[in-house]
Amino acid sequence: MDTSVLIKTFVAVFVLADALGNTPIVLVLTKGMEPEQRNSVVDRASVVATVVLLVFAFAGQPILDYLDISIGSLQVAGGLLLLLIALRMLQGDLGTPVVVEQERDVAITPLALPLLAGPGTLTTVMLLMSESPHAHLSVVAGILGAMSVSWFIVRQATRIDSWIGTEGAAIATQLLGFLLAALAVEVGSTGIRALFLSS
Repeated sequence: MDTSVLIKTFVAVFVLADALGNTPIVLVLTKGMEPEQRNSVVDRASVVATVVLLVFAFAGQPILDYLDISIGSLQVAGGLLLLLIALRMLQGDLGTPVVVEQERDVAITPLALPLLAGPGTLTTVMLLMSESPHAHLSVVAGILGAMSVSWFIVRQATRIDSWIGTEGAAIATQLLGFLLAALAVEVGSTGIRALFLSS
């Protein structure tokens, strides 16, 4: 078990899942539901998001090989995508409520996809798995750990919203956005070095 890979994966997935920032959106999406119903929605969303991340993590490398995309190129693209998401978090654009059709299961969309497992998260787990060919178990453990913590936080949506309020959620999103921006620069710079500075 590679501890550094595990921690890196945990931090990246947890930040991108943005459980604290998504708490107000969860409350909007589940408005009018009983606590048991809301918990059931959160449970299903977390399971779906986790399974999608794990499938994408393991299927990512074959997809890259088929499309003849190098790890360096993916790192640069992934870094740019993460940076765009981080900038949106810092500007507060991710807090916009999502309009959902009544007939649709909100556990699948938009809660699981794209809120908990969005394009940035999918790209990140694929990158981490590709970068760590001998530490797949650490990546999987990081994904499971981050999604478990995110599940616990989102399950406490009502309590957290009453504790930290709208302003607290906004501050948490800003802090996580700053951390994500730093991670995006790290991922992108690694890709640039691999593409242009490797001997």
